[in-house]
Amino acid sequence: MAKMMGPRFKMCRRLGLNVTGHPKAMERALKGTSRADKKLSDYGTQLLEKQRLRAYYGVMEKQFRRYVEEAFHSRIQPGDMLLRILESRLDNMVYRMGFANSIRQARQMVNHGHFLVNGSKVDIPSYRLQPGDEVVLREKSRKTEMFADNFANNLNTVPYVEKNVEEFKGVYVRFAQREELPITINEQLIVEFYSK
Repeated sequence: MAKMMGPRFKMCRRLGLNVTGHPKAMERALKGTSRADKKLSDYGTQLLEKQRLRAYYGVMEKQFRRYVEEAFHSRIQPGDMLLRILESRLDNMVYRMGFANSIRQARQMVNHGHFLVNGSKVDIPSYRLQPGDEVVLREKSRKTEMFADNFANNLNTVPYVEKNVEEFKGVYVRFAQREELPITINEQLIVEFYSK
């Protein structure tokens, strides 16, 4: 299974946006070092925005293109649909529910089989949740102090997720509205990039 590797903070500085969510990611960023600081053509601006979104969710190029194609074939605005697809991935939802401190950590936890979705073990990070799906930390995994602490102490949940701390459970209540997504991305540029 392919995944994005390499220095995370360096990638954030290059993209000119903290895509990892780590508070120290942009500390050493110097003016003029990111691609966003340079004068870019329309194509360059669209490409940069696409790379930012891809890096934020930790998705490889081939998989991202499949998501874009699916978004273009849906009846919803392609930009909104693309964000809906990415947001409903299991690894992202594990992060949003507060089980992990980053999408990278969430992805690893899913890969190691720590979660049940609607009572069944799922270890595929790209598994897509539907509204109403329950994500539960497995009984055995609750003994891991880091997992329990993450879930109990992480109160930054989004409105489309409900969590039950006592039962180590999170519910994906509904699809997210665009304004509820805590990401600074102009998805219209990405749609334009793939429309050519």
